[in-house]
Amino acid sequence: MKYIDGQDVRLGDRVALGKDEGGVVVCSIDTGEYSSDHTEAQWGYLKKGVMIEFPLYGLIHYEEPEEDLRLIARAQLKE
Repeated sequence: MKYIDGQDVRLGDRVALGKDEGGVVVCSIDTGEYSSDHTEAQWGYLKKGVMIEFPLYGLIHYEEPEEDLRLIARAQLKE
């Protein structure tokens, strides 16, 4: 999945939706990347999209981005 501006959504990205600026991408079904708390066994059946966990809104599955969804900070890549 991509953000509205065309950038790829990546595991670990910090995102905002409305007033909630504490969202974190916890799995990318599209790329096969899952956090330890949100595994492929739990969410792989969805087939596409991403899961984002927000403090205010909880866990949301997206196949397409909302216009309000915006990237705050890129995930730190592990080397």
